[in-house]
Amino acid sequence: MQVPRSEPSSPPGVRVLIVEDDEDSRDMLSELVTMLGYDPLGAANAAEALHHMQTSRPDVALIDIGLPEVDGCEVARRLRASTGGDAIRLVALTGYSDGQTRETAAAAGFDDFVVKPVLPETLDALLRRSRPSGN
Repeated sequence: MQVPRSEPSSPPGVRVLIVEDDEDSRDMLSELVTMLGYDPLGAANAAEALHHMQTSRPDVALIDIGLPEVDGCEVARRLRASTGGDAIRLVALTGYSDGQTRETAAAAGFDDFVVKPVLPETLDALLRRSRPSGN
């Protein structure tokens, strides 16, 4: 599968937080985000995600719903409640496509919902829509 590349006009410095407990999945998404022209930040759990929110101010967060200990929906709620949380675009990542999971994700504050595995063209379209205004 060929990975779409961002146009040269991709804004520099758009940060994408990837919250995924599986290291291989997190690394794969990070590489894909980089190939699409964005800056990835990785987090394996809620604490790391909140730390990045405070220190790096990501523009987008791709969050696995099925995180251990603190699930992705709770991570989304905490990110939304943090300073600047209203400005970040939250994308739920899950292996489940049922209506209940979608409703739960929407209620937690997610803007988008993507079923794994994430196709490169789907991720590219999401990130393009997530660009800060004016870019």
